Amino acid sequence: MAITSGLFRTKSVEQSIRDTDDPDSKLRKDLTAKDLTIFGVAVVIGAGIFTLTARTAGTVAGPAVSLAFVFAAIACGLTALCYAEFASTVPVAGSAYTFAYATFGEVIAWIIGWDLILEFALAVSVVAKGWSQYLGNVLGSSAPVVHVGSVTFDWGAVVIIAVVGVLLATGTKLSSRVSAIAVAIKLGVIALVLVVGATYFKPSNLTPYIPPAEASEKAEGLRQSLFAFVTGSGGTSYGWYGLLAAASLVFFAFIGFDVVATTAEETRNPQRDIPRGILGSLAIVTVLYIAVSLILTGMVSYTELADGNATLATAFAIHGATWVKNIIAIGALAGLSTVVMVMFLGQTRVLFAMARDGLLPRGLAQTGKKGTPVRLTVIVGVVCALLAGFVDFGTLEEMVNIGTLVAFVLVSVGVLVLRRTRPDLPRGFRVPFVPVVPILGALACLWLMVNLSIETWLRFVIWMALGVIVYFAYGRRHSLLRRDRQQPAEPELTPVR
Repeated sequence: MAITSGLFRTKSVEQSIRDTDDPDSKLRKDLTAKDLTIFGVAVVIGAGIFTLTARTAGTVAGPAVSLAFVFAAIACGLTALCYAEFASTVPVAGSAYTFAYATFGEVIAWIIGWDLILEFALAVSVVAKGWSQYLGNVLGSSAPVVHVGSVTFDWGAVVIIAVVGVLLATGTKLSSRVSAIAVAIKLGVIALVLVVGATYFKPSNLTPYIPPAEASEKAEGLRQSLFAFVTGSGGTSYGWYGLLAAASLVFFAFIGFDVVATTAEETRNPQRDIPRGILGSLAIVTVLYIAVSLILTGMVSYTELADGNATLATAFAIHGATWVKNIIAIGALAGLSTVVMVMFLGQTRVLFAMARDGLLPRGLAQTGKKGTPVRLTVIVGVVCALLAGFVDFGTLEEMVNIGTLVAFVLVSVGVLVLRRTRPDLPRGFRVPFVPVVPILGALACLWLMVNLSIETWLRFVIWMALGVIVYFAYGRRHSLLRRDRQQPAEPELTPVR
C-alpha cells in the first residue's frame, strides 16, 4: 500500500507555483498573448498544409479531406479548452506533465512526460528532415545530404536544428520575433496559393465528396488501423473508413498548439494570455487548413493525387503553373523553420519541469543569465541533430500522433479530476459545459487513436515500457516530492520562560 500511495502522490498546485521562484531555475516572463498566438500558428502551420493535405486527399479520403480536417479540429478544439483551463490554473512549465502531476500523481506524470519526450524529439527531427528536403528544392538540387560509405548524413537538417538551438538559448522573446517574421512569410504564401488556386477551381472535382471505399494494399497486416483489425473491416481507402483514418492522419497537422501551454511560466499574464493564445491560434489554423484543402481538391480530381507523393505544388503543375512550386517551397521552408523552433522549445520545457522535480538530473534545470535552460537546450539540440542527421524515420511519424493523443486524453480527464479535488483554485479560464466537453474531448482523441496502425501501437507500448523501467531505476528514487515527504518535520521549540 505504501508503494502504491508513493507512486500516485500528487504535487500541489501551490508547490508547483512556488518552485517557479527558485533563482537557480527561474524562467524569464517575456511573452504576451500575441507572442503565444504567433507560436501556435508557427508550430501548427508547417509542412502539413503543403504536403499532407494532397497526400491524404489522393490516397485516403478524396475530396472529403476537408471534412477530415474538421473532425481533427473538433477533437483538438475540445482538448484545447481543457489545456486553456489547466494552463491558466497551473501557470508552470511542463504542460501535460505538470498537469498530470497535480491530478493523477507522480508515476502518471512521469509516463506522460516520457511520452512527450518521444513526441517532441521525433517531431523536431522529422520536421528538420522535411526542411532539408525543401532546402534542396529552393537550391535547385537534391536534398542536402552527404554519403560516407553506407552512411547518409543530412547536413541540412542539422543546420536548422543548430540555428534554432542558438535562438532558443538566447531567449524566448527573440525566438518569438523570428517566428513572427517566418509566420508572416508563410501566411503570405498561403494567401497566394488560395487566390491563384481559386482561378482553377471546378466544383465538379469535389464529386463524389466521399468516394466509394476501396481495398488498400498499403494497409494490411500491422499497417492496418487497430479499429480495422478489431472490426475485421480490413485496410481501406476512401469511404467512411478512409475518412476516419484520414482524420487520424491529418491530426498530425494540428500537433503543436499544446506547446503554447508549455510556455505558461514565461508568460506575463498566463491566466489571461494562455487561453487566448491556445484558442486563437487553433481557430486561425483550422480556417486555413479547411480553405486550402477545399481549393486543392477543387483544382484537380483526387485521382490525380493518388501516387502517394503528391504535394500542393502537384496540383499547380497539372495546370502548368509551375512557377508556384518555388513560392510554395519558400513558404514551406518558413513554415518548417518555426515548427522546428516551437517543438524544440516544448521539448526543453518538459524536460526542464521534470528535472526541477528531480525525476531527471537536477542540473538540467539550471537557467543561465538570460533565464533560459541553456545546458538543456544544448543537449536536446545535439540529440535531435544526431537523429535528424543519421536516422531514416519512415513510418515513425505516426508515433508523434499517438503520443500527443495520449496527452490530450489525460488533460481532458484531468480537468474533471482537478475540478473535484480542488474546486477552490482560482481559474483564469473555465471549460464550458463540464463534464460534457472534457468527456467528448477524451472520447474524440481515443477514437483517433484506434484509427492509427497496429505497428504504431506496438512501438508506443515498447517506448512506454522502457519509460517505466527508467522511472523505477532513477526517477522514483530521486523525486524531490518523495524526499520532502519522507523527511520528518522539525520539532517545534518551546520558548524558555
